[in-house]
Amino acid sequence: MNNERGYYQGFGGAFIPEILTATFDQLVKAFQEAKHDPGFWQEYLEIMSTYSCRPTPLTFAENLTRHFGGAKIYIKREDLNHTGAHKANNVMGQGLLVKRMGKTRVIAETGAGQHGVATATMAAKFGFECTIYMGEVDVKRQRPNVFWMERLGAKVVPVKDGARTLKDAINEAFRDWVRNMDNTHYVLGTACGPHPFPEMVSYFQSIIGTEARKQILKAENKLPERVYACVGGGSNALGIFSGFMDDPVALVGVEAGGKGLNTGLHASRLSSKDGSIGVAQGYKTFFLQDEDGQMKETHSVAAGLDYVGVSPILAGLKETGRVRFEAATDFEVIEALALTIQKEGVIPALESAHAFARAFKEVPSLSPSSAIIINQSGRGDKDIFTVADAFSDPAWKAFIQQKAEEYNAEKLY
Repeated sequence: MNNERGYYQGFGGAFIPEILTATFDQLVKAFQEAKHDPGFWQEYLEIMSTYSCRPTPLTFAENLTRHFGGAKIYIKREDLNHTGAHKANNVMGQGLLVKRMGKTRVIAETGAGQHGVATATMAAKFGFECTIYMGEVDVKRQRPNVFWMERLGAKVVPVKDGARTLKDAINEAFRDWVRNMDNTHYVLGTACGPHPFPEMVSYFQSIIGTEARKQILKAENKLPERVYACVGGGSNALGIFSGFMDDPVALVGVEAGGKGLNTGLHASRLSSKDGSIGVAQGYKTFFLQDEDGQMKETHSVAAGLDYVGVSPILAGLKETGRVRFEAATDFEVIEALALTIQKEGVIPALESAHAFARAFKEVPSLSPSSAIIINQSGRGDKDIFTVADAFSDPAWKAFIQQKAEEYNAEKLY
């Protein structure tokens, strides 16, 4: 894997407007200096342990293991990280870089809202002004996360362009950065975008894999046979995969299969035939695009996985065959989520449930003497509106209708 100038098997790079060149040069310099400063990583570990509850545990899923009768199932619990997802790993690291660069304002994009909440939390902690761009569609389906971002002091801007989802939020955030680059840092939420973002986000997320490797060796005295992670942009997957990249461990990335890979209603860039190589949003990778290079609309039950592109690092790992990519449909995801809740009392985010769905398909064929790890990148209880809709829960719908009637009645008085 070659990351010189931000390229990975030919994917990546920095295709940016000239006006942003100096800003990116400053960011590259600050990041490289921080990487080579032992004190910076120590400061990062300190804040992650005292503020963000790290290390997160590796939980043995005894009931699921018994249910499937194959390999032992372990769950890496990023849902127990502060703000309920792996997103805090990246934003706290970038927050320390913002302090190092002397900037006072941060901006971010968000899809499922977890990165937005994490960024708003980091901004509150460090005292930064904060603006979050979020597709209008995602604002509606992730209203609880919008509520918390605003309570944390962030300004949430609904993006009404295009499909009004994650890719459009990213576009709007870049426009803001061009206008305000002197005092503003763009806290990109995943391992995509122009160099150095893929490398930088993966660097901070590597804390997941470092912990998981130590934890599984302590629990089993050997490495896992396979590691599973969902793949949207790619940050949580690269985070846990990094701990096993040089080991004889199968790494499995699971994309959003949506309504099915043959329907066009999915977000599978690497596991379907619909992804093709292109350049957009400052980097080269596989995108879901038409013959003219126009980005297609995507679909997933999970707002955090419906991104049109994917990390150039993962694209490179697909080319080398180091990571195997699969897809899980919305239906499979809901089934896996329900089973995990019932068997383990653990509530994965819909995004994370994609990894569970694929692992559940494969684990019965593995030896009971082996083990697997599923990365639970986030928690589902925070996304109750989306999860309840996915389950089509009639009692929940009745509750929402009742609350709407109560609010309407209040307006009459």
